[in-house]
Amino acid sequence: MSCQRVALRSLCDLDLLLSRKPLLSLRRITGYHRPAISHSLRVCRYTTGPESEEQQRDQSAVGPFTWKAAGLFVATGAGLYWYFTNEKTKLQEHKRKQQAESKVGKARVGGPFALVAHDGTPFTDKELLGKWSLVYFGFTNCPDICPDELEKMTEVVETMDAEFGPVVQPIFISCDPARDSVQQMRDYVSDFHPRMIGLTGTYDEVKATCKAYRVYFSTPPDTKPGDDYLVDHSIFFYLMDPKGEFVDAFGKSSSADDVQQKVRKAIQEWRSSP
Repeated sequence: MSCQRVALRSLCDLDLLLSRKPLLSLRRITGYHRPAISHSLRVCRYTTGPESEEQQRDQSAVGPFTWKAAGLFVATGAGLYWYFTNEKTKLQEHKRKQQAESKVGKARVGGPFALVAHDGTPFTDKELLGKWSLVYFGFTNCPDICPDELEKMTEVVETMDAEFGPVVQPIFISCDPARDSVQQMRDYVSDFHPRMIGLTGTYDEVKATCKAYRVYFSTPPDTKPGDDYLVDHSIFFYLMDPKGEFVDAFGKSSSADDVQQKVRKAIQEWRSSP
């Protein structure tokens, strides 16, 4: 309680005391006249009800709560959250690109393999030497993902053909040897780039090739051509340089433009190197 309120209450108590007849003499002694201050003293009795003028001034200084202020607060918080989340994503992407472009510690992808091409001729890893290769693993009965990825690969190869000539070879390797016969592969790759080579083989040959390229696939070894099943596999295609060494990998989230930029850069760096 403030000093002012204590003083007023004391006057109120004094007023009550002086209102008693036995204390008329005290009025005369002190010169107190009730009618002159009784109105102000009555005000004292209500100081605990409505807010004082000083309290009202304090509340005005702080400012009342409004929906507009709340909305501004929420919008500011959301903006800050978006900003810091976006900056974090950019930093992670920049770090990923630096790691991808690093020349130290290349991924051990690729290696010796022996399969059969869609024209029935033997095909080994030696056939890839001397030119760039885009290698994708999939299966001809894939309902959507494999066709989409092969269409993307075809678009990239056509763009590189226009810029550098036929220096990039598209390769499609089956992860479903039981159903993907040579004839099936021939019919399938004809729907994409005219230079695309389809490769298949026995289960053990396909398994060894997938292992060399770090590709996962779920085809059981005892499947038969007439069986109905889907094949779960890694969704990547790889860029290999003319020496048969791994350069980069492109997932489903990589657009054709992204792949073109990286393939173009790799070819230009290769040509400019001594």
